[in-house]
Amino acid sequence: MSRWFSLTRLFALLRKEVIQLRRDRITFAMMLGVPLMQLMLFGYAINSDPKQLPAALVAPTQDRFSRAIVTALELTDYYRFTSPGVSAAEAERLLARGEVAFVVTLPSDFGRRVLRGDRPVMLIEADATDPSVASGAVSTLGTVASEALQRELGTEAQAGAARDTQLQVLVHRRYNPEGITAYNIVPGLLGVILQLTMVMMTAMALTREIERGTMENLLSMPATPLEIMLGKMLPYLGVSAVQVLVVLVAARALFHVPFVGSLALLLGGILIFVMALLVLGYLISTVARTQMQAMQLTFFFFLPSLMLSGFMFPFRGMPGWAQALGEIFPLTHFLRFIRAVMLKGAGPEAVAQPLAALAVFAATLTLLALLRFRQTLD
Repeated sequence: MSRWFSLTRLFALLRKEVIQLRRDRITFAMMLGVPLMQLMLFGYAINSDPKQLPAALVAPTQDRFSRAIVTALELTDYYRFTSPGVSAAEAERLLARGEVAFVVTLPSDFGRRVLRGDRPVMLIEADATDPSVASGAVSTLGTVASEALQRELGTEAQAGAARDTQLQVLVHRRYNPEGITAYNIVPGLLGVILQLTMVMMTAMALTREIERGTMENLLSMPATPLEIMLGKMLPYLGVSAVQVLVVLVAARALFHVPFVGSLALLLGGILIFVMALLVLGYLISTVARTQMQAMQLTFFFFLPSLMLSGFMFPFRGMPGWAQALGEIFPLTHFLRFIRAVMLKGAGPEAVAQPLAALAVFAATLTLLALLRFRQTLD
């Protein structure tokens, strides 16, 4: 047996590493789960050209011309009129709350102007907080609507001459008329930064005690599981406050992101979001046995949350099952909240749904974390 190299020693070391790998189930699951998750998300869930976008129709007369235009728009597969025949005030509320991506308005004299040969006007208001969502749908609007009117009038043979004079389409890109991507990315980036740092730091809270051998001292203290959890979590609120301040100041000073909502409402929503993240990280620390496992579990949560929340890719462009999966991540609801407050000036009523979802998420995870807390080292 050579003292420089021995196959026997090498095989013994390999056998030892394989046994350790088999015992570390979290690492083994990450090796298989991460590539499978990436294949599923990029292959099936991600779509940069969203279709079936919810829309509202404001058409007081509801004549055959408005029905022809609605049918033609739905046939493009970009529009899905979930709120037909609503009032202008109701359509404004739906657009502000993010329940529809478009509002199509046809005036009461639309049909009469078509029959007289006047140039009728059609207004479409698009939620441009995410500029990439509305681009494909808006680009097809004018041609499709004009052709629908021509078919309804029986003037298809004169389409080439009449296309530019038959219909006037006015497009208003609401909340981000210039289509500046930073207005959409920078507010969402606050949620991404908070999620990455808060979850990871608290995920290592208990595992650090275990690895350093100080867990016994912690458990011997006359403290309840709730007190221990709060003691581990609350110091990171100061860290999150610094991060929020830096991002908000940079968003305004460097990227000129508009802020038209209530600062108190924004800070209250951020506090709920941060508490949900801290509890999630603490729950991960009750499952992991080492800091490496805690980091792996954090990454396993962070990757699908980033892709399915609507931060990197349009949320409405994903298939139904991916949207349903994205609803379980707090980042999805936080993005809706912060973009609505900062860009739309939404009030408490408009953001009640995402705030309620974040509160339920925080309460549920708090209960699970307290149930998972180990009273002993066994």
